Amino acid sequence: MQSLVTLCVLIISLMVPGQLLAGDAAAGKVKTAICATCHGKAGISTSKMTPNLAGQKEGYLQKALKNFRGGVRKDATMNTMAKRLSDDDIANIAAYYSSLNAN
Repeated sequence: MQSLVTLCVLIISLMVPGQLLAGDAAAGKVKTAICATCHGKAGISTSKMTPNLAGQKEGYLQKALKNFRGGVRKDATMNTMAKRLSDDDIANIAAYYSSLNAN
């Protein structure tokens, strides 16, 4: 019985991190209108100096946006844009861009 409980706890703990990242892609799409100016309408930039966001991992995008918001990552444009975002906005934007096809 003890091993069954341990197994259940392990399985649940492996599922939780993914659930914590989950945002609402539809809500994220609404928030990305201004992002399209640099990153492209479908998350594919036309500039060599601006990264593509389509198909990036959701957790990576969340971390990057939070780091821009907090000033850990330095980019004048991104720091300004990210300061306006709530944690929910960041989760939703990350969900949207990660849902897009990178090709």
